[in-house]
Amino acid sequence: MPVKLPNNLPAIELLKKENIFVMSDLRANEQDIRPLRVLVLNLMPLKITTETDFIRLLSNNPLQVEMEFLRLETHVSKNTPEEHLEMFYKSLSEVKENFYDGMIITGAPVEMVRFEEVTYWDEIRTIFDWARTHVTSSLYICWASQAALYHFYGVEKKPLDEKLFGVFKHTALDKRHPLFRGFDDEFFIPHSRHTTVEKEDLLSTEGIEILCESPEAGIAIASSRGGREFYLTGHSEYAPFTLDEEYRRDLEKGQKIQMPVNYYTDDNPENRPLVRWTSHANLLFNNWLNYFVYQETPFDLKDVVHLGEIRQNN
Repeated sequence: MPVKLPNNLPAIELLKKENIFVMSDLRANEQDIRPLRVLVLNLMPLKITTETDFIRLLSNNPLQVEMEFLRLETHVSKNTPEEHLEMFYKSLSEVKENFYDGMIITGAPVEMVRFEEVTYWDEIRTIFDWARTHVTSSLYICWASQAALYHFYGVEKKPLDEKLFGVFKHTALDKRHPLFRGFDDEFFIPHSRHTTVEKEDLLSTEGIEILCESPEAGIAIASSRGGREFYLTGHSEYAPFTLDEEYRRDLEKGQKIQMPVNYYTDDNPENRPLVRWTSHANLLFNNWLNYFVYQETPFDLKDVVHLGEIRQNN
């Protein structure tokens, strides 16, 4: 089934060129299907690129998904036209009475700033708390995963000696976990970050389950509340050339940056990237939608607030 999107969203035409089936509001409304409602809080600077990345992944499944995009009220985006945000994004004040099957909170370019010094930290915390009573299952990605672990559990992020940058091999601690249904013994995830969360800190935190790790990249996926929250430190959603664009951008700025690891064919930046993470990225998001959203979400979305009680009674 396709992803249901607002009419005229730029990603629609981009993805049609990739033979990915997306559907506008007008056509979707003709179908008598209750779609899964997924809200995306997009904190990335290049918002149209990020929209396309997530739509591409969520469209590759048999369920109809209705996507909405959330913006911050206390932060002005410098890299996305205001007209685009006004047309396709909503604020928390506009959706706070709504309920959603799933939510994705993206990374943000503020990882070297202390959480409390991030200008929109109070608003982010409000959204995190709101999601716990209005969303069946949430995915926190990269900086958002660190921010949520800090907000909910007090887990501190730690600076790395140098940027973790490239595509790294991972393993699941328990391949029987539904999130890894269909995964190979080893799989790859892109990472692009200057900070990390330590395994020892998560192991000593009650309520956190480590699901996936890498010898080089450390903890990649953790969860809490029985799958109602997942914390992804990497970027499985990245398109093939995203790391290349980040690398060349930083080189042009004169920044000290190492070539992304295990990324270019023959480790030569003049060659194309060797893409080896997209199949597992599709499985990851499909498994999340199926096992932790579709199969767990209540018939009446308003019952999300009582989801823990419903599970206990069943």
